[in-house]
Amino acid sequence: MARNENGKGFSLKDELFNETKIRMLGAQFAASYAAFDAEKFVATVMETMLDLELKERIGCITSALALQLPEDFEVAASVIVEALPPALDPSKRDNDFGDFIYAPLGEYVARNGCSQKHLHVALATLREITMRFSMEDAIRTFLNEYPQETLSVLKQWAVDDSYHVRRLVSEGTRPLLPWSGRIGIDQTDTLPLLDTLYGDRTRYVTRSVANHLNDIAKEKPALVVETLKRWKEEGRQDIVEMDWITRHAVRTLIKEGNKDALQLLGYGAKPKLTVSEVSVVDDVVPIGSSLEFTFTITAHQDALLMIDYVIDFVKANNKRAQKVFKIKKLAVQKGDVITIVKKHRFRGDATTIALYPGTHSVILQINGQRHKGSSFELM
Repeated sequence: MARNENGKGFSLKDELFNETKIRMLGAQFAASYAAFDAEKFVATVMETMLDLELKERIGCITSALALQLPEDFEVAASVIVEALPPALDPSKRDNDFGDFIYAPLGEYVARNGCSQKHLHVALATLREITMRFSMEDAIRTFLNEYPQETLSVLKQWAVDDSYHVRRLVSEGTRPLLPWSGRIGIDQTDTLPLLDTLYGDRTRYVTRSVANHLNDIAKEKPALVVETLKRWKEEGRQDIVEMDWITRHAVRTLIKEGNKDALQLLGYGAKPKLTVSEVSVVDDVVPIGSSLEFTFTITAHQDALLMIDYVIDFVKANNKRAQKVFKIKKLAVQKGDVITIVKKHRFRGDATTIALYPGTHSVILQINGQRHKGSSFELM
């Protein structure tokens, strides 16, 4: 675990929202709005913020801002825009997310501007803020309350000059956006937006498009596969980038062994192979150590192989849970005999899956097809 200067464990909430950041935000408002009392703002926030979790801190800062901004939302919106720093560097193409300290501005707009009366001004304000920090969470309030009106504006933003605005169109409408609530629109309602955005020349945008499709794939895999096929045929995106989008968009389907997704990437559904049983080196594995296993593949045709393995975990109350892990991608020729040795460490401090003693198994998955596995005891 990373340590801060006081020797304590790293805290994301303290890194993103701290007194230095609050003072910076207060100074920006005070510089553009004479009625804003920066010291009072800092004192109000710091009175309670450090006891709160990350998203609660956003709400705390938002409430403190509301105490000093004009009651008229449209006047307050103009104050917010005036206080903003210069837009993020338009020459960058990726990983320029902005500063989290501006998240409360979006929260303020969502709280106070989500009405028919203020809709136009509110969305225009989010457009300005998102060029300093992504408004993907705030825009979802408007998608839920005014879906058709908001989608109409997003359609215009899909061709905006700013790639931050274009990314917001995809990221803000993702079905399963991390740290955010669900939106009520149907997943197919967003496809016309993605049809425009997939041809973008900025990876920051196309990564969002691929993540968006990966979300959809969890409920509508066939729709995602057909959409990617159509995009490839249209030829509006660079071939290399289109391949990247495709691989990233179907990553969950690949882990699940979805044959249509595998074929989209060039992996045949049933390559002619002989696969040996999985041989485990030790059939008793203590938590904190590694399972070592080996197997042999004999190829009876030329083929491109996606080789994964599945651990069938024991869960609480003797329930089971399977998780797929990658081994390698491999091009084989007819007659090749390949032996693969793999180690899987069972970390006692793993945060992704809790470990419980009991009988587990390791199973091979090649081009989505499961092969006979072997059992072992996790102690």
